Amino acid sequence: MGEILSVVEINNRYHSEWVLLGNPETDGNLNIQCGTLLRHSKNRDELYRKARELSPVHSAILYTGQLPSTTAVIL
Repeated sequence: MGEILSVVEINNRYHSEWVLLGNPETDGNLNIQCGTLLRHSKNRDELYRKARELSPVHSAILYTGQLPSTTAVIL
């Protein structure tokens, strides 16, 4: 862990997983381009627990799979 990865690399390595990134870099539309891999897990709750434990100053969480159409996303 601690490797800087692009979103393409993350999607290729961690398909259908939750990914915690530190110091994410974004484009002009705030789409994540890359970041430092802090953790990844198939279990969302496990990843959120780890994020609270690590308490990174700047972070982002990505899901690399397809969310069901009935899922609501709250920002």
